[in-house]
Amino acid sequence: MSFSPQIWGQIRGLTADELVRGLERDGWRRADTSGASFVYRHPDGRTVSVHYHPRKTYGPKLLRSLLMDIGWSEEDLRRLKLVR
Repeated sequence: MSFSPQIWGQIRGLTADELVRGLERDGWRRADTSGASFVYRHPDGRTVSVHYHPRKTYGPKLLRSLLMDIGWSEEDLRRLKLVR
């Protein structure tokens, strides 16, 4: 999964708070917490572990990996209002 440069320019500054809000808007529910690691599960069976620190951003490799695990497309990012 790859994103256009325009979309990537908008999501590379995505904070942990924004990512968690997007997950919850998309139907993901927190299943487990261990320290700063939150495990989220989607009703369709997908699971993702998010290392959460308030107001912090992710590096490009970690963010790309998280988005691949979550499975969001550019259309999903727009629907969740994470990009314009």
